[in-house]
Amino acid sequence: MVPIETLFKEEKISRISELELGRYVNFFENSYKDDLNHSKENLDKFPRWSIISGYYTMHDMSKLFLAKKFRIKIEKEVHSTTIKVLRILSKRKDLTKLLETGYKEFQNLIIELEMGKKERIKAQYYTGTAYLEKVYRDRAKYFLNNIVEKFISKMKELVI
Repeated sequence: MVPIETLFKEEKISRISELELGRYVNFFENSYKDDLNHSKENLDKFPRWSIISGYYTMHDMSKLFLAKKFRIKIEKEVHSTTIKVLRILSKRKDLTKLLETGYKEFQNLIIELEMGKKERIKAQYYTGTAYLEKVYRDRAKYFLNNIVEKFISKMKELVI
């Protein structure tokens, strides 16, 4: 695992300036909600897009958390870098004090985000047969109810 300083040097992440912080946080507070609503509204008619939007809900909530708690902005390779930063932060001994819920729960959130990313990738490139449409409808319902909504609920506790 690379040190967080390396990600700063590689310009994959940066510190959010005081001037930009409010606008940046506001964007992610709204975008995760938009993505969640899009995921719910497309669950039956466009299940593939429901999964994709569900993942982006998780991704945007993670970036909101990093911005509010650590003033970290993801600049490059945003999906993998977000997961890397969360993993690095989960190794910090003082993180337990910073988070209101447990340290282990935070580590589980990182795993859930990785699972969400994998599910989004699978959904994004499937072909549109009737059989796969039903498979993805069932998968989308499970993903939204058991992964996305639980992830968002847990992250809300951390972001407050």
